[in-house]
Amino acid sequence: MPNRLAHETSPYLLQHADNPVDWWPWSEEAFEEARRRGVPVLLSIGYSSCHWCHVMAHESFEDETTAEYVNEHFVPVKVDREERPDVDAVYMEAVQAATGHGGWPMTVFLTPDAEPFYFGTYFPPAPRHGMPSFDQVLQGVAVAWADRREEVHEVAGNIVRELSGRSLAFGGAGAPGEKELAQALLGLTRDYDDRYGGFGGAPKFPPSMVIEFLLRHHARTHAEGALQMAADTCEAMARGGIYDQLGGGFARYSVDREWVVPHFEKMLYDNALLCRVYAHLWRATGSDLARRVALETADFMVRELRTAEGGFASALDADSDDGTGKHVEGAYYVWTPGQLREILGEDDAAYAVRHFGVTEEGTFEEGASVLQLPQGAGVADAERVESVRQRLLAAREQRPRPGRDDKIVAAWNGLAIAALAETGAYFDRPDLVERATEAADLLVRVHMDTGARLARTSKDGQVGANAGVLEDYGDVAEGFLALAAVTGEGVWLEFAGFLLDIVLDQFTGENGSLYDTAHDAERLIRRPQDPTDNAAPSGWTAAAGALLSYAAHTGSEAHRSAAEAALGVVKALGPRAPRFIGWGLAVAEALLDGPREIAVVGSPGDAAARELHRTALLAPAPGAVVAFGEPYGGEADGSEPDGSEPDGGEADGGEADRDEAEFPLLRDRPLVDGRPAAYVCRHFTCDAPTTDPADLARKLTN
Repeated sequence: MPNRLAHETSPYLLQHADNPVDWWPWSEEAFEEARRRGVPVLLSIGYSSCHWCHVMAHESFEDETTAEYVNEHFVPVKVDREERPDVDAVYMEAVQAATGHGGWPMTVFLTPDAEPFYFGTYFPPAPRHGMPSFDQVLQGVAVAWADRREEVHEVAGNIVRELSGRSLAFGGAGAPGEKELAQALLGLTRDYDDRYGGFGGAPKFPPSMVIEFLLRHHARTHAEGALQMAADTCEAMARGGIYDQLGGGFARYSVDREWVVPHFEKMLYDNALLCRVYAHLWRATGSDLARRVALETADFMVRELRTAEGGFASALDADSDDGTGKHVEGAYYVWTPGQLREILGEDDAAYAVRHFGVTEEGTFEEGASVLQLPQGAGVADAERVESVRQRLLAAREQRPRPGRDDKIVAAWNGLAIAALAETGAYFDRPDLVERATEAADLLVRVHMDTGARLARTSKDGQVGANAGVLEDYGDVAEGFLALAAVTGEGVWLEFAGFLLDIVLDQFTGENGSLYDTAHDAERLIRRPQDPTDNAAPSGWTAAAGALLSYAAHTGSEAHRSAAEAALGVVKALGPRAPRFIGWGLAVAEALLDGPREIAVVGSPGDAAARELHRTALLAPAPGAVVAFGEPYGGEADGSEPDGSEPDGGEADGGEADRDEAEFPLLRDRPLVDGRPAAYVCRHFTCDAPTTDPADLARKLTN
């Protein structure tokens, strides 16, 4: 008989709806039940593509005996960390403080007042490797609760007081300058793996936000070392097993230093960030490899993650059926030489073995290999390589596919919108821009209410119950701003403004510090506040970047001041831990560069105007903002701008009209002698307008 999770929309929660464990979703009713029965809460947090979450579910939560004990002695609560990042953040902080590490599945025992007192991650069904079994943990906690309840409450109270005393107030530190960014670059240089690319050792995660900082730093300072680290890391990842050599797209991380064997789950946020990074690398270097990977990753997102409603699903599982009914990690992606021979024949299989680095002993498990593109493999016979790829891809399509988490997460769709819009614009792929626009329409239609408040998730076109957190507002605003620049549709600038006004009103604390949840959000034992960039930009740095771009578009001092105050955390953390504040460092580069404001005036139907627009979009200037459209508010008499900034204004809510929304940067900036023109401003000073794309390109690279 299904438990209470059967009524949820989260694919992760639905995976547990038929467990014999009598799960509750996170709710006040669950804690009321714990108080009524006088028992503790067993909180289990995970996500749908988490390998060890599936393992623990199969070993313990599907076991009738274990479930019977859980149901008798606890109120079990299951949380999807992707739906409730606030709940996850609060209890992960407690787990890390108590154990020195964290991860998922996360297992936390709480009092009926939601105060944690015992922690862990994965627990096996039998004791091993120094870990107690899950049954032993359950019994130990139940005994402690029955016999030493006063002591348990005292421990829980101390933990809550310790967590509550932690607060970040870096707003008063001021924005980082040349010194801090140079120190951050030096720190990255020390951590750089000059043999295999990337930073640190195994496991090795794709450092997308750090690479964005390196590209922006090179664009501003022309530091060749920064560009080299970015380019070499991108090439190493693109050639490695972490990149899907057949279908495009990146796995979550590499278990080894060499990028050979991935953890096979594919996340929307990774692929959105990396698609944009490779597009920006192409913009900086013209690399054919960067162009190919950017486009293949964009196509992967559209092909594999796009939903019927026009948004993008959260993830693909690492595990899939190996053909025998057993779910095995990587089964969909790996190959043996025998399988290659069966599909390709002897000659092409021998070619594929060399080209993709397949070995008889295997690079993964049981003689199977993850496909790579080793140095020296080359593409001497491009037609043959493509023929091999297509035949292997068609054969792979016949294998059981990994599961897909179909929920739409607002923040990650914002990242995808930015990536697809820019990639489509750079490489003349209007279909990608259209997919970005459809995803943006979905967020407005389904996720935004009439007051521009965001919902965190939706599924099958139905909005979820959980409120958006800071990263949702920051990343969706970032996506809307990128879409506005590419399409010339000012409505997306307006929508970004609505969201960022809510950031100012609901998420800002003292001295410009930011919180992950709104002032009026559900109260937890601690209000989460994490500025560090991990798998994706933190809400703090995402909001700082969007605030800065919006201020450049509108001249709003309130938004710029908020961005500068928020960047105080980068001044504090950047020199010490640059790998964990990469997006913040990238935003700081934009602040130091201006960011530059580019207004391209002219009709979108005019080829000369479109060429100026494309030149502006290809500008490497860090964080440059671009407005494109017909001039308004002045006469087209060839006069030059007076250097004044446009006035900012508060977003007033309501439905925006694409045909009427305007870019403030276009105001009073006329055509020049009747011809389309580009205006470039920076640090409150404007250059003379130009009608020459080559002249515009020079202005934007100095």
